[in-house]
Amino acid sequence: MRYSRKKFKPGKIRLRILLVGIFFTLLYCGIAGRVVYLQVVCGDMLASRASGQYTRTLVTSGKRGTIYDRNHTELAVTVDATSIGIHPSLIPNSVEVAPKLARALNMETKAVRSKLISRQPFVWLKRAAMADEVSAVKQLNLAPEAIAYVPEQRRVYPGNAMAAQLIGFTGIDGNGLEGIEFTWDEYLRGASVRQTILMDAKKRRLGAGEELSGSVDGHNVVLTIDGAIQYIAETALEKAVVDSDADHGMAIVMDPNTGEILAMANYPFFDLNRFGDYHRDLWRNRVVADAFEPGSVMKVFLAAGSIESGMCTPDTVFDCENGAYRIHGHTINDTHRHGWMTVRDIIKTSSNIGAVKISEKIGRKMLWEILRNFGFNTKPEVECPGNAEGRLSYYTQWTDVDMSTIAFGQGISATAVQLVTAVSAIANGGLLMKPYVVSSVVSPDGQVARRRDREIVRRVISETTAEHLKEMMTGVTTEGGTGVNAAVEGYSVCGKTGTAQKLDKDGRYSNRDYISSFLGFAPQHNPRVAVMVIVDSPRKAYYASVVAAPAFKQIVRETLNYFGVLPETDHAGKNLMVQADGGGNG
Repeated sequence: MRYSRKKFKPGKIRLRILLVGIFFTLLYCGIAGRVVYLQVVCGDMLASRASGQYTRTLVTSGKRGTIYDRNHTELAVTVDATSIGIHPSLIPNSVEVAPKLARALNMETKAVRSKLISRQPFVWLKRAAMADEVSAVKQLNLAPEAIAYVPEQRRVYPGNAMAAQLIGFTGIDGNGLEGIEFTWDEYLRGASVRQTILMDAKKRRLGAGEELSGSVDGHNVVLTIDGAIQYIAETALEKAVVDSDADHGMAIVMDPNTGEILAMANYPFFDLNRFGDYHRDLWRNRVVADAFEPGSVMKVFLAAGSIESGMCTPDTVFDCENGAYRIHGHTINDTHRHGWMTVRDIIKTSSNIGAVKISEKIGRKMLWEILRNFGFNTKPEVECPGNAEGRLSYYTQWTDVDMSTIAFGQGISATAVQLVTAVSAIANGGLLMKPYVVSSVVSPDGQVARRRDREIVRRVISETTAEHLKEMMTGVTTEGGTGVNAAVEGYSVCGKTGTAQKLDKDGRYSNRDYISSFLGFAPQHNPRVAVMVIVDSPRKAYYASVVAAPAFKQIVRETLNYFGVLPETDHAGKNLMVQADGGGNG
């Protein structure tokens, strides 16, 4: 068999070489064009994308400021803590690891397992973990690249439940959520710190880049609250609520000469370090947020208006109708029958009919004006969230029955702050002070950024009228008065009881639920402390003389002792012994 050799023409070979050369030339030009496009046109975008793959920006905050009481005792502080995070994809045996992590962190296994099977590249396992929890996790010897320990800060409240509703608390990220923590968050929180973290392809931390901004700690806030007086108020309030089987209770203590709030208590208490374990309703600061019908404590301000207007004196007499007085189809009753009584005795025995007769004499306009002057229906500018202004309708809208009920504290609502501020105006000689609970804000370097001092709102009554009212209110706590259980041995105590029916769900006054309160100050001639105690819905007894007055007495006695106020003496140099027996209407 013979083979033939095919002859190749040189022209065809050159053509093929040329085509291959053109192909590779175009290919190289395309690659070069793509490189130019990526480097020149898309360079910034690709550089940013690449940076995002191997860097992370960690944002932290400067240390949150401390909250102090007036004696610079710490009420809220920030401590260093560690948050624990994981990269779920780097933990292959999640079923085995989950129960171990749960035990170490005091968490439920189900919650931990759900984090371990997450599709997210990084999840927080526990924020602001305790030191013993961090140590327990480290002992598990998990892969270093799978778990991250991030330094953070934790808010701690040394007093636990002390002044909880006033102080408030922060969230896990350090933002104020309630109370002073919320209202003054702008000053308390530290400035943000941004830091670039370098990581490899397995998300392991390699190092840190440049810190973009410096750490600036937050300001410190100094309250007017005195920790010792706060403890006194909370102890007395708790006893009053528990002993009377009541729903809630409030107490507020004020320096009547300055408007400084020395204690603000709400019961039931809750632990600020575990606020999430309690119902949200307990977080509310009822002292400033709850307006209620105060009852007979309003008779003091009615008497102030009648004397200040010149229409009455403490000795002006009124017919109290032997215990029953009918107005436009409605009957006003007293617990005890009284005939003719002076204004002084009307306050001492807390006669509803006497109060109605006084209101009829001075008229609705005068009554409305004096109540407005004392600060009712005006929102107090206290540095707490949720301040209520109460309710006092305009006098032209009142019926005769409305005027009568307002005279003895029904048909009008007020907060505990409003009431203690108003009675302080009587205690200090007629000046309405602006109440406040924050005395100063101090920068981290010790400079005072803000300061609050005594501020007079206006004069509401003359010094002469104030002295008359002090004398009348002292009679309430002496034999035959409704507030004898508030008397403090060795001191002249000025006070007034208040027992008001609450509205039921149908809008009618209940025969079962009451607000029992006591409002007053001491000593009479040089008042150092004004106190308001409110007990909400007591079950065992409801008269203020039985429920609220003893708590008032305990707060006043222990606070005066704390201040070192010596017992008063009479002209013969003997201690004044105020009798604490007898009784009257609440």
